[in-house]
Amino acid sequence: MSKVISAAEAVALIRDGDCVAVQGSGGGVAEPTALLRALGERYQAQAAPRALTLFHATGLGDQKEIGLDYLAYPGLVKRDIAGHLGMAPKMAQLIRADQVESYNFPQGVLSHMYGAVASGKPGVITKVGLHTYVDPRLEGGKMNASATADLVRLLELDGEEWLYFPRIHMDVALVRGTTADLKGNISCEQEAALLEGLAIAQAVKACGGVVIAQVKRLAQPGSLHPQQVRIPGIFVDYVVVDEGQWQTVAGEYNPSFSGEIRIPLEELAPLPLDVRKVIARRAAQELFPGAVVNLGFGMPSGVASVAAEQGLLEQITFTVEQGLIGGLPAGGVIFGVAYNPEAMIGEDAQFAFYDGAGVDLAFLGMAQADRAGNINVSKVGSLLAGCGGFINITQNAKKVVFCGAFTAKGLDCQVEGGRLHIRREGAIRKFVEQVEQITFSGAYARQRGQPVLYVTERAVFELVPEGLLLREIAPGVDLHRDVLGQMDFTPLLADDLRRMEAGLFGA
Repeated sequence: MSKVISAAEAVALIRDGDCVAVQGSGGGVAEPTALLRALGERYQAQAAPRALTLFHATGLGDQKEIGLDYLAYPGLVKRDIAGHLGMAPKMAQLIRADQVESYNFPQGVLSHMYGAVASGKPGVITKVGLHTYVDPRLEGGKMNASATADLVRLLELDGEEWLYFPRIHMDVALVRGTTADLKGNISCEQEAALLEGLAIAQAVKACGGVVIAQVKRLAQPGSLHPQQVRIPGIFVDYVVVDEGQWQTVAGEYNPSFSGEIRIPLEELAPLPLDVRKVIARRAAQELFPGAVVNLGFGMPSGVASVAAEQGLLEQITFTVEQGLIGGLPAGGVIFGVAYNPEAMIGEDAQFAFYDGAGVDLAFLGMAQADRAGNINVSKVGSLLAGCGGFINITQNAKKVVFCGAFTAKGLDCQVEGGRLHIRREGAIRKFVEQVEQITFSGAYARQRGQPVLYVTERAVFELVPEGLLLREIAPGVDLHRDVLGQMDFTPLLADDLRRMEAGLFGA
């Protein structure tokens, strides 16, 4: 019997109350977009299925309309268990209105949940998330009032604290590849990331569920090389062909993302000389030859561009949590892919490496910081972003460099002549008395002796045992007016407070 069915036939298999595990990453990367669209269309036409639980390790969407926003209808989704929320504004609106129960857990924890379910384990036991909002002593990963169930517990094993995430039963898998043969074997030769398609399929099969794979094309049985098969057909129940499947929202196919070819990176446009570039340049001063580096979403992605401009790419190995190793990580909504990657592994394998302290340096963003050195990137006011891989990475990297503008909303700076000129201050302060949500615990980092820097366009701070220490300020700024006067607390001041290098502010 053929496994090939239409998208409409595939989503008709999803029943009320099912838990649907979805592959994909922001910007349409390895996302089964046609299946998500068809599921939303079915609900619009039939008001079914209802009360689904969605389980996805990464953010799904493009901050406009695809991904989870195809499912953003009241009644369709009851619960969302996610690693990241920032790619689907319509779904975030339902979460804010308490029309969807929202749980946000570390991306690596959810990525590893698939393997735990597939192998019959009771769940995931990890230190990732301790002393953050994921910790049940704080918020337990609950992102709104309707999320009342306790999905994470605190354990003590051999005198040490651990977090226990009990296994989740999964009924349906929506995964994606490039090519399927008629036996359901799936290859991923044009994909920009592998993510955890195999692990999702195995988890759902272990639960007795249905696995549906979206692909771009079909092949005869036996025509796929066995080393190309990423999801064996024994784990795939149905195949849906979407001939219009794009690699990412940025384009139908970029062969340098999949590793088919390598492009001359010098052809990529350098960053303009602005606040972002200044921050990236100062952060890049922490790089050293041979370093294995993780880059986070947003501002930190500029570090890779600066490294490329400075000819450092051959000396540094950049990685991103979606499973890319080497090359030049891309920024923007397609964050998670890389030009000219050296290797592409599963996201679950990448997080095993991250959790094992494999990263020498991690560059991550910051939405809020406080006097204790805590960082919040997951929930600021009405903005629901979630943590993504942030907690896995920041708790386990050998050194962390947080990157972000000093203030937000309207900041206007001029960078020229080796100096920074602040023409208009941002309306929102980012250095606050206490962060709204703890995504990174300064106290826990100090307890573990982890080196931490906080890099902005006008100041550099260091985490020390007593709190946040101001180490450097930019040439052209006034210490009291432009730095201390724009903070809700007074940091410690270094005895040898110095100016950031003028070269950071030059063409």
